[in-house]
Amino acid sequence: MNNYHTHDIAIIGGGPVGSALALALKDSGLDICLLEAGSGESSDARALALSYGSRLLLERLGVWDALQDVSAIRTIHISQKQSFGRTVLHSSELRVPELGYVLPYPSLQKALRFSHTIYGAHVTGLEGAADHAAISYQLDGEEYRLRARLAVLADGGKLLSVRFPPKTRDYGQSALITHVTSAFPKPDTAFERFTPEGPLALLPYMDGYELVWTAPHLKVDEMRSWDDGRFLDELYRHFGDRVGRFLSVTKRSAFPLGLKKAEVPSPMSHVVLIGNAAQTMHPVAGQGFNMGLRDAWELAQEILDTVPDALGTETMLAGYRKKRRTDREAGIGFTDSLVRLFSNDLQLVSPLRAAALTALDCLPLAKKFVARRMMFGSNG
Repeated sequence: MNNYHTHDIAIIGGGPVGSALALALKDSGLDICLLEAGSGESSDARALALSYGSRLLLERLGVWDALQDVSAIRTIHISQKQSFGRTVLHSSELRVPELGYVLPYPSLQKALRFSHTIYGAHVTGLEGAADHAAISYQLDGEEYRLRARLAVLADGGKLLSVRFPPKTRDYGQSALITHVTSAFPKPDTAFERFTPEGPLALLPYMDGYELVWTAPHLKVDEMRSWDDGRFLDELYRHFGDRVGRFLSVTKRSAFPLGLKKAEVPSPMSHVVLIGNAAQTMHPVAGQGFNMGLRDAWELAQEILDTVPDALGTETMLAGYRKKRRTDREAGIGFTDSLVRLFSNDLQLVSPLRAAALTALDCLPLAKKFVARRMMFGSNG
């Protein structure tokens, strides 16, 4: 086994969350190593939804101005299918320039690039010891090993999920993702429409909308097999005519939806999870990446407030977990409650949901609370 190195911080996973943490610490004087299995050149064509709160964090990291092809969201229209209930959120009512943004994933990944990243590093092992974490990885066919006072898992949860299975809940749904254009687009308006099959979101982006259409697994499989004409007609029937007829659709992809909560067991010292490695949520209300970015920012502040010799100690990690607990539990509860409340066709519940949406639209303080929760999490 070659090249045994020691670092203060080792971050496993060079996606946006792991890279954001590295950038937040780049002027700290700490020795930071970022391990990324990929090449650094993203071929992911997805668009990513950012909240206004995430924009503020990216500005602090000095990368916001480098982002390209950013589409703003100034209005969010929330409705329920087969109901008159609806709520509309406006950025002007909240005295913020935008409620959120949609941008290409590769643009964010490029802006967050960290200079001390080891690309092509496939992590094969992680162990916690009394005063460090030990990491083994393969690179170009060679086996390497390093030690770090603190190992941060930002890999989506792949490395430890087999040894320490997270708590999960299967929603019985998949999300179909694609890009569509329509006859009468509303450029700054996002739509969240609740249906018995699951929520449907249209996010303004480029010449049309990024579509997130959730439905039971078998239905999504069927939807992917439709030709473009049928898909656009079915989407129009499902969503309604708020943006006119749908004109075009790109390649469709899908992934199953579930709730995941992971914790590092106490024997695994000097290790912490952030982003999707710590929690994965339903995409309703677009909370997932935004929470991961808050994980990274608050972990960076905890690291900066800790003397190097105390990095990764239980005292330090307990402080971080305490600071994140309220936001994490609130975000998970918020998205889970929306899915449970709106993804059914119970006849007695539907009028109550419609009344709740209408009442929310008429109550400025309640509307402000929901909007700030979407933008800033519990910190709002």
